[in-house]
Amino acid sequence: MAFEGLSEKLNATFKHLRGKGRLTEEDIKLAMREVRMALLEADVSYKVVKDFVARVSERAVGAEVLDSLTPAQQVIKIVNEEMTALMGTENARLTWSPSVPTIYMLCGLQGAGKTTMAAKLANYLQKTGKKPLLAACDIYRPAAIRQLQVVGQQVNVPVYEHGTQDPVKTALEAVEHARSYGRDVLIIDTAGRLHIDTELMEELRRVKAAVKPQEILFVVDAMTGQDIVNVVSTFAERTDFDGVIISKLDGDARGGGALSVRQVTGKPIKFVSMGEKPDSLEPFYPDRMAKRILGMGDVVGIIEKAQEAADAEQLEAAERMLREGFTMNDMLDQMKAVKKMGGMKGILGMLPGGQRAINQMGGNLDEGIFDKNEAIIMSMTKEERLRPSIINGQRRARIAKGAGVTPTEVNSLMKQWGEMNKMMGRMRTMANQAQAGGKKGKKGKKGKKMRMPNIPGLDAMGLGGMGGLGTGGPKSDMDLLRQMEAQMRNKK
Repeated sequence: MAFEGLSEKLNATFKHLRGKGRLTEEDIKLAMREVRMALLEADVSYKVVKDFVARVSERAVGAEVLDSLTPAQQVIKIVNEEMTALMGTENARLTWSPSVPTIYMLCGLQGAGKTTMAAKLANYLQKTGKKPLLAACDIYRPAAIRQLQVVGQQVNVPVYEHGTQDPVKTALEAVEHARSYGRDVLIIDTAGRLHIDTELMEELRRVKAAVKPQEILFVVDAMTGQDIVNVVSTFAERTDFDGVIISKLDGDARGGGALSVRQVTGKPIKFVSMGEKPDSLEPFYPDRMAKRILGMGDVVGIIEKAQEAADAEQLEAAERMLREGFTMNDMLDQMKAVKKMGGMKGILGMLPGGQRAINQMGGNLDEGIFDKNEAIIMSMTKEERLRPSIINGQRRARIAKGAGVTPTEVNSLMKQWGEMNKMMGRMRTMANQAQAGGKKGKKGKKGKKMRMPNIPGLDAMGLGGMGGLGTGGPKSDMDLLRQMEAQMRNKK
C-alpha cells in the first residue's frame, strides 16, 4: 500500500507524543527530527522535507500547542494541515473546452503506464456521462497501437488509429472523427521515451500546436521514487503541462515522490492510480491523502465508492430485506461487493486506524476467506440459501463436505448470518415504529445504539465487528439501512 512505511513511522512518533501530558520545545524538536527521517526514508525530496519540517516546527512551538490541553493533537493537526498544503490543498479538477471535443493529451516516459492510463481516464470520464474516444499516436513502441485497442475494448471505448503515419496527422484526423461520431472527449496517447530528449519534446510540441489540447497530463510511475521529482521537473522546464497523474501508487510502500511533485513543479496532481483494474483511477484529494497517511482514514472515499454502486435495484433489495429478512444470497452479494470495492485491505486502509490494524496482523489479510465463504454458500441448496434457519447439524455436515471446509467454518458463517438477520429484525421494528408515528419501543427508548454485525469473513481475519453505529430515531435508521446497503453492495 502507498505510504505504508511513512504512515507507520509517523504514527509511532505521534503515539510517543500522546503519551505526554504536556509538551516542551525539546519534545517537539525530537518529534520533528523523527518526522524528517520518516519523510526522507519515504523518498520525499530533501528540499521539500526541509521546508515542510521548518513550517511545522515554527507553528508547533507556538502558544497554540504548548499552552493547549491536548498538545499532541494540536501537533497532529498542524502536520495534517501542512501535509495537505504540500500536496495542493484541494482537488484539482479537469477543465473543459467550450467546443467539442475536449482534448486531453497524455505524455510520459516509457513504462510509466501511459497507454493503460489513457483507458483508465476514458473509463472514469465515461462513468460521468461523457463519450470518450482514444487516439493512438504512439507509432514507435512495438504493439503500442494494439495495446491501446485492447485496453480500449476492456472499457468499451473506441480507438482511432491510422497505423504508423505522422502522429500529428493522426491526432487531427481523430479530432474530426470525434466530431463526426458524437464523441465529446478525445484522449491522445502520445509516444514515450526512455528519457526526456529533444526528439520527444519536438513531437509533443507539434501535436500540441496542431490540436490545441485543453490539458496536457503528465503520467509518472510512483515506483520511480524520488526520481519522480527529476523527471517531472525536467519535463516542466522543456514544455508546459497542466497536471500530473501518478500511476502504480499502490505498488510503492514509500510513495514520497508523489508528495514532492506539487511543491517542486507547482503543477497539481489530478489523479492517482491505485491498482491495475480499469476502475482503479481516482481523483486526487490532498486532504484525504494526508489523513490516510496520518492514520485518520478516508471515510468519505469509502462512501463515494459505495455511492457509485448504489442503484434502484439495490434499494429494492434493502427494502426486501426489511420485509423478509437477510438471506445467504444477500450475504454472498455483500462479499462480492467488498471484493469489487478493493477487498478488505483496500477498505480498511481508508478507515481511521485501519492501516495500523493491518500492520498489527503482519500486513496480510486472508482475502481468501471470502472465496471459502462463497464456496460454503454455493454448497447450500436453493432453499437453504433462502431460509438458512432450516440448516441443522446434518445439513451443516453435508455443506462442509461439499465446500471442502470443516463444520466449524460453516458454523462461523451461520453465526455471522444470524447477527445480520437479527439486525434486520431490529431495523424492521424501527421501520414499523416510523410508520406508526414514531412510537417508543418496548423499552421506551429511541435512538438506541446499535452494533454493526460482522461482515462475512471479517471476523475470521480477526477484525470482529465494525463498531457502534448511533441511530437517530426511526427515520435515520431507514437511512442507515440504505447507506449500509449502498456501501456493502455493488453493481452486478
